[in-house]
Amino acid sequence: MKTTKLFAIAALMAACVLSGCGPSGGWLIRPVPADKTLEETAVKADPGLFVFDKVLILDLDGLIVNDRGGGIFGPDDNPVSLFIEKLDRAQADASVKAVVLRINSPGGGVTASDIMHRRLKEFIAKRKIPVIAIIEDVGASGGYYVACAADRILAHPTSITGSIGVIVQTVSFAGTMEKLGITAKAVKSGAMKDMGSPLKPLDDKDLTVIQGMVDEYYKRFVDVVAAGRPGIKRDELLKLADGRVYSAEQAKTNGLVDELGYVDDAIAMAKARAGITRAKVVMYNRPLGYRANFYSAAGLPTQFNLVNISVPGLLDLTRPRFLYLWTGP
Repeated sequence: MKTTKLFAIAALMAACVLSGCGPSGGWLIRPVPADKTLEETAVKADPGLFVFDKVLILDLDGLIVNDRGGGIFGPDDNPVSLFIEKLDRAQADASVKAVVLRINSPGGGVTASDIMHRRLKEFIAKRKIPVIAIIEDVGASGGYYVACAADRILAHPTSITGSIGVIVQTVSFAGTMEKLGITAKAVKSGAMKDMGSPLKPLDDKDLTVIQGMVDEYYKRFVDVVAAGRPGIKRDELLKLADGRVYSAEQAKTNGLVDELGYVDDAIAMAKARAGITRAKVVMYNRPLGYRANFYSAAGLPTQFNLVNISVPGLLDLTRPRFLYLWTGP
């Protein structure tokens, strides 16, 4: 009898919370469709009947990683996969006449950034429609790498961009282990097999090999910027590409972006370059992801300090990882 009463009280309390009892409201329960296919939401439309042309807002926000993040209710989308999925849908829709690539990212993995850049270039080549990049808070390193695929780059007046370069963060626990009386010995097939291991000091041979790879990926980054920003001479670009970030005004002065502006300016530019006067502004999202306007999908604020970026595996100090990533200030 006592157990029954306790169960009844617990059920009543749960019902109270779920139905909104209490001064701060409650939970809203709604069915979640099993089909997770991307849905299209119109967040703005020019006045008039029969507006069929579309401008797609395509977001690139957060860290660029080719991996699924761990969400509260299960793994999140792989950012690279989601980016490509949205481009695939836009490529198949003849009504999409232009794309606005909205960027708020400090960059991420070398490979993930390159995959996104390449897919965007393929999209432009096949659809032959304008793609306008707009950098909001941050479009640095890998974020800027992807932006260089766009036809034009706009920057919010208070944005940060640049950080053209590559970083590999290494660490060695060898000194600490020695003080604790701990030794590590790798049984390896070749002299360089444990290159960059945190269990041994980074010696000159390791550094030479890693530096050579960093230089190779750096050259690729510079080549991408040179192709996307043909107005910058190579020698001038190399001076700009020392890893530093630039304010929006500095980026415009140096030719890294074309204009300063806002999302609505990017939309107007996209329409003008597409030769359309009326259009719907649309976004793609998973079911249950409500979008009220074209600012709705802006990501949560990103912590850019190196030690505070909490993405599993991205800055895993147990192994070197090549990154197009701004880690400051």
